[in-house]
Amino acid sequence: MTIADVAALAEVSIPTVSRVLTGAATVSPAKMARVERAIKVLDYRPNAAARMLVSRKPRTVAILTGDTSHYGYAETIRGIEESARAEGYAVLIAVIENASDEAVEKAIAVTVSQPLAGLFVLKFDAQGSAALQRIPRNIPVVALSGLRDTSIPQAMLDEVSAAEELTDYLLDQGHQTVHHVRIPPSRREDGRTTGWKRSLRRAKCEIPEVLDATWDPLSGVAIGAQLFTRKDVTAVFCGNDEIAMGVIRGILDAGGRVPQDVSVVGFDGHPLGEIWSPPLTTVVQDFVDMGRRGFELMRQEIEGLGGRRYSKVRPPLVVRGSSGPPPGANRS
Repeated sequence: MTIADVAALAEVSIPTVSRVLTGAATVSPAKMARVERAIKVLDYRPNAAARMLVSRKPRTVAILTGDTSHYGYAETIRGIEESARAEGYAVLIAVIENASDEAVEKAIAVTVSQPLAGLFVLKFDAQGSAALQRIPRNIPVVALSGLRDTSIPQAMLDEVSAAEELTDYLLDQGHQTVHHVRIPPSRREDGRTTGWKRSLRRAKCEIPEVLDATWDPLSGVAIGAQLFTRKDVTAVFCGNDEIAMGVIRGILDAGGRVPQDVSVVGFDGHPLGEIWSPPLTTVVQDFVDMGRRGFELMRQEIEGLGGRRYSKVRPPLVVRGSSGPPPGANRS
């Protein structure tokens, strides 16, 4: 069904139907009743393009992201998309292939060439951070995650405090220090690494050299095997759950036991972590909720409501079977 079908059944002009849909101008009660009756009879639902033509306002939002497949990215995008769809917005997703100037500028140029109501940036990695520096500010922009930027609205998870709590937990188990396997950061140091360091500094513990993994969980396998050869390693905090699963596999393949020889913890709350062997101790981040909170900030920007520009939630620690006291400690 089209707007023309509604106009024909209601015996009014197409502009009259448009005015009823948008409330842009006064329509007589009789005509309004006929249009509303026709809409109901025909079960008419204007698509995004039609709504834009009628209202002269775009009904599409875009997401700039460095990835769509990894857990945190995919769940955040899902939260944005579900909220946008509920409000009648279409969603365009553009992947920034890498953090080079050329790749970032190309992704932005292609994206902003479309009529957009707003633009989300997933600030999970170097691509997202670079994009925020280059995006034109003539459309509403909302950042998700990353370092706090007071110049734009932002939805976040308090990774610093959560990582600090996770490291504190391992120290409370009796470990002398905690080694850290980092995922590729969005800047020189991300919130997970910052929280880990804060905990160790406060406890006056040695801060080991950071080990860098890629986004590929297989990189964690090699690191796990390497760490198991070191007698000073009893606890490992991995930058995400997928890398933690790889580290566990590497330790097990090298003949080690988790957590009896080495405790391994992750971050994010990947669904597979609960059924991994052993089940993974982690910080459970609600990325879908962050996406929804991000869309609410965007809606306020689009509608000019002047609401709050910052939303942060602290994710909880969930202790499972991959962590415990160090070797030789009382495990009762």
